Amino acid sequence: MTKIHLLMKKEEIDYAKMADNKIAVVFDVLLATSTITSALYHGAKEVIPVLNAEQALFEANKRKDDSCILAGEYKGKVIDGFLGPHPLQLQSSLFQKSLILSTTNGTVAIRKSSSAKKVYICSLLNGQAVANRLAAALHDETIIVVCSGSSNEFCLEDFYGAGYFLYELLQQKQMKWELSDAAQAALAFYTHSPKNGSSLLNQSRVGKLLKQYGLQDEINFVASEGIIPTVPVLTNNFRVIAEEQHIVK
Repeated sequence: MTKIHLLMKKEEIDYAKMADNKIAVVFDVLLATSTITSALYHGAKEVIPVLNAEQALFEANKRKDDSCILAGEYKGKVIDGFLGPHPLQLQSSLFQKSLILSTTNGTVAIRKSSSAKKVYICSLLNGQAVANRLAAALHDETIIVVCSGSSNEFCLEDFYGAGYFLYELLQQKQMKWELSDAAQAALAFYTHSPKNGSSLLNQSRVGKLLKQYGLQDEINFVASEGIIPTVPVLTNNFRVIAEEQHIVK
């Protein structure tokens, strides 16, 4: 029986407990984990998730100027001198380059989860592919689903994305699952919601903020479920790479 727990926000991550035979699955639907998934699918060599702009610049200075792209935001505003961390806007400039990504919540959640045995980066875009891969690779680990949240607050879109991932995971009929109350709540929220992720994301607090910045197309894109077969994983040296490109049925 595989246990599944869910954290409502990154501030709930316990670095020491995460190291105890845990598999982390991190969500920041608007937008970090969606941006990472899209970037790797569209040919980025790797994504370097960092804690802040200073760390991003440090990483960039270790690389040739034309080998990497800096993208990031802090509290919703694009960092000066960086590109916006928006999947559609970045797609055409990423091929064979390193994306150094700094966000207020998602990249921080990924780094805080790094003590886990394995860290998967997940979104609505690739939830099915990650669920399939994780189920195939599990042994006796406990799964920790991490909703990044926003500045110590719960986020509707991450909870919905986690519910979608859990729905796909539970389609693996050969497995037996034991869900915590929080995980059951996310699953129920997803299964009882109208199947219109774009509408839900638009109604969320972060979604409304992104709309004010003219990013409606980005919201609509990241609301698409299961369209990308990429399974991003965090390596031991804090790089995110595509473990495999699974076919999504």
